[in-house]
Amino acid sequence: HSPPHSHSHSPKMRNCSSIFPALISCLWISASCSAFVTPSLSSVSSSRAFGQIKSSSKLHAAATPADTDMSDVGFVLLAGGTGSRMKANMPKQFLTLRGQTVLQHSIDLFLETLPEVLKAGPAQVVLVMDPKYQPEYQSIVDQYEGKLVFANPGEERQGSVENGLQKLVDVAPQCKYVAVHDSARPLVTVQEVCDVVADSKEYGAAVLGVPCKATIKESDDGVLVQRTIPRARLWEVHTPQVILIDTLLRGFKKVAEENLEVTDDVSIVEQLGESVKLTLGEYTNLKITTPEDMDVASAILEDRAKN
Repeated sequence: HSPPHSHSHSPKMRNCSSIFPALISCLWISASCSAFVTPSLSSVSSSRAFGQIKSSSKLHAAATPADTDMSDVGFVLLAGGTGSRMKANMPKQFLTLRGQTVLQHSIDLFLETLPEVLKAGPAQVVLVMDPKYQPEYQSIVDQYEGKLVFANPGEERQGSVENGLQKLVDVAPQCKYVAVHDSARPLVTVQEVCDVVADSKEYGAAVLGVPCKATIKESDDGVLVQRTIPRARLWEVHTPQVILIDTLLRGFKKVAEENLEVTDDVSIVEQLGESVKLTLGEYTNLKITTPEDMDVASAILEDRAKN
C-alpha cells in the first residue's frame, strides 16, 4: 500500500541508481558513522574490539526462528517523523521503495513474515503515526483485526515511544516485552529480530548494533577537532530495541521526574543503572535519512531478491 500522493524519484535519481550496486559496500561503511560527531547515548560503548566480537559471537548460537516465541512481545513501530532531510513532499516512511512504502516493509515483516516463520508471532503491533495520515492506513489496520492499532506521536521520539508503549499496555496486557522499531529502517531481517528478542529475554534489555568502522572525531564547534575517540569501544545502534515493559515504564517515570534527556530507548534503561545487551546486527540495517539512502536500500533489496 502507498498513499495516493506517493513520491517517485526524479529522473536524475533514477539514472544515478544504476551505479549503486557497484558502490554499495563503500556506502555501507561511510554511512556507519559520521566523520565528526558529538558522542551521545546512541553510540554504545563496548570494551570489545570488532575482531573479539566476531570470535565471541561464535560462542552464542543465533536464535532459531522456528523455535522463537514472540507471543509475549509487542512491537511499537514509529512512523511519526517528518523526514525533513529527505527533501521530499512527504515523510520518508511514505516514500516508495521497490514497489511499496518504506513503512510497509516493516508492517509486512512484523505481521506477515514473522507469524509465518516463528513458533509464535508478535502479540501486537502499535503503529505510531500522525493523525492526518491515519485515514490512509485505516484499511490496513482493519485488515489485521486488532493486531495492528494506531497511537499518536509525541513532540519528540521519546514522547512517541511512551505513547506507543501506553497503547500497547492498554490493548495487549499479556505482553512482557516491547520492541521499538523505526519505520525508517526497512531492511532489518528476521534473524536480527529473533536475536535481539532472545537477548532481551536473557538480559532484560537488548539493542541491535554494529561496531563502528569509521574514525570518530569530537568537535565542540564543528570547525576544529577536539579529540579522536577510540573506535574499538564505539557501537552504532540500530532498531529494534527490546526491553521489559516494566523496566521501560520505570525508566520513563525516572526520566520525567528528573527531567533527563535521552536519545534512544535503551538509554532510558541505562539511566536506571541496568544492563543492556548489545546484539550483533547487520550493517545493511541502515536508516533511511537522505535521498541517497533510498538508492542504497533499493540495491540491498535487489541483491537479496537475487540470492
